[in-house]
Amino acid sequence: MESSNNESGACTDEVIFRPMLMEDIADIMVIEHESFTLPWSSEAFKNELTHNQFARYLVMEKHGSPIGYAGMWTVLDEAHVTNIAVRTAHRGQHLGEQLLRRMIAYAWELGMIRMTLEVRVSNDVAQSLYEKLGFRGIGLRKGYYSDNGEDALIMWCDLSDIMQDKGGEEGSETEW
Repeated sequence: MESSNNESGACTDEVIFRPMLMEDIADIMVIEHESFTLPWSSEAFKNELTHNQFARYLVMEKHGSPIGYAGMWTVLDEAHVTNIAVRTAHRGQHLGEQLLRRMIAYAWELGMIRMTLEVRVSNDVAQSLYEKLGFRGIGLRKGYYSDNGEDALIMWCDLSDIMQDKGGEEGSETEW
């Protein structure tokens, strides 16, 4: 994984993306608790990193500290986003978009052709981001979220469409 660069090619204080390591779990738990009403446990992440052959997790780091992460399961030719989150203090800076773009590119690099995720039906901000990046709602999972019984919108995208379109985003500050 590489850091973002400015126009001159010099490294800035932008983010770095790298694979999640076991030693990241304490920081990931802080992000989990800031982001979700039903956070995953540290044991869940340990199992993902050590026992789940389908799991792929990236950490987004700034100034040497994890500020976000995303995970997906890669099965056959499909990627299923399991979670994506950014520290509260770093939200509103389009970092979630950068993180999702990197996950999409990572899935493509791994040979995936489609990607899916679930999102709370009330989470308009996340849905707007996903739609911006090519995801489309295709159905509902009734009562998916156990904390309040809220439905989840199921969203899918065709990665080949997204990766072919990325070349047309002239002037985009976010790299794939």
